[in-house]
Parts: sequence; structure tokens; C-alpha cells
Amino acid sequence: MAVNNNGPPIYADTPLQLLSTPAFQTGKKDSFTMAASHMTLSHNTLIRGYNSIYQQAPRLSPSDYSDFIGYCLAWHRCIEQHHTHEEVHYFPAIEKATGQKGVMDGETKEHASFHAGLKSFKDYLTSLSTPKDFNPSHLLSTMSSFSRPLRSHLASEPQAILALSRFASPERQFDLTAIEREEGKKAVSLNFAFNVLPIFMNNMETVEFEEGMWRNHPEIPRLVRWIMKVVIPLWNWKMWRFLACDAQGRRKRLVA
Repeated sequence: MAVNNNGPPIYADTPLQLLSTPAFQTGKKDSFTMAASHMTLSHNTLIRGYNSIYQQAPRLSPSDYSDFIGYCLAWHRCIEQHHTHEEVHYFPAIEKATGQKGVMDGETKEHASFHAGLKSFKDYLTSLSTPKDFNPSHLLSTMSSFSRPLRSHLASEPQAILALSRFASPERQFDLTAIEREEGKKAVSLNFAFNVLPIFMNNMETVEFEEGMWRNHPEIPRLVRWIMKVVIPLWNWKMWRFLACDAQGRRKRLVA
């Protein structure tokens, strides 16, 4: 972890290791490679969220606990809603496109493999009578209990998306990136935007990661990106100061 005598350390990708995108590994740009790569980028934001919690929890002062608990719960909600969106919208759309009922059932089962750990994470935080009761060691122990199945799933699911190319044929053609884009519209609400979206958008390091090839991801109008990354985080800014990256997509100095 990078340390500077002038302040807290810069965020580092630990204890969970980031994932590399298929597009960076292969140089391919077909819809299967790109959809799998976009999922990888989304999963990396969840990994950075996990790491930012894990790194900062032991070093915070009690005055930070209330805001930090809110940040932790926002991360939990982000990963929970990510999986709900997949199971309710994205996976059924994939089944329809491929003509393969249950083709993503394995990924749904993987979700269940660490949901008990995520529930323990949330239950602990919501059970605290007061923020002063927060115990960093207890939180880290809970996180460690589901880290392996979580990381395993985040790594394997993009490969399952990539493997969907086996169902494409001259008779059955489909664009996974178009499906991803259309179904993704169903994931965002006003409540989600103000209370969860910064976890996703501002835990996305785009300047250094994979030589900056994802600097413009997601591909949205510049004004919309500015609103998402700069304006929205002003709401509950004390909670979002624990993010791993700044609005420009660079790893930033942690709170503690």
C-alpha cells in the first residue's frame, strides 16, 4: 500500500485483486468480448468498494464511524441491486437472445454462495445501537468470511458472458452490448442515483487501469458523466469521502 508521510495512504488494490478485461487481454472488440469486459469493469468497482472498506475500517476515528457505516451499507446495496438486476432483467434477456433456458443458472447459484455472508455484513451494521459501538475487527472478520466466494464469482461471471458466443450462428445473431445497454436502463432510479451510484461510478479507476483504455467508460454524454461523478456525490459527501477514486477516475488518498 502506498504511504506518504504527508497524510493517509493512497488507495491500493488489496486484499482482493482486480480483474483484467477480456478486451485488454485479447484486443478483440466483438460484442461478447465487450459485454464481458464491461461486466469486469463493474465487478472491479465492487472489488474497490470492498478494498476501500477493508483498508480504512481499522484506521478510522470514532467520529468517522457514522458516515463510514453509511458507506458500507451503500456498498452492500450496490452489490445486492447488481445481482437482483442480473437475475430479474439481464439474465432473462440473455436466455431469450440465446434461446437457452437456464443458461445463466450457474451464475445465479454463485450469487447465493456468498449471500449469507453479505447478510451478516448488513445485519451487523444495522444492528448497532449507536455508531460508537462499531467494531472494525468484527466487520473485517465478517468480510473475510465471504471474500473467497465473492472474488471467485466476480472473476468467473464475465467468462460465462464471453462463452455465450457459442450460441451465436447465422440463424441466431444477437448483440450482447445492445442487450446490456437496454437492460441497464432498468437499474437506475432517483433513489439509486443519490444513495448508491457514487459507489459504482467513483470506485471506477480509469486513468491508469489497463493503460487508460477505459477512460471514457461508460460511454455517456460528458454532461451526464459530470453530473454522475461530480454533482451527485455532493449529496451525502461525508459518506462518499471513503471512495477509492476521485471524480477524474484516479486512485485517491484514503480518509485514514
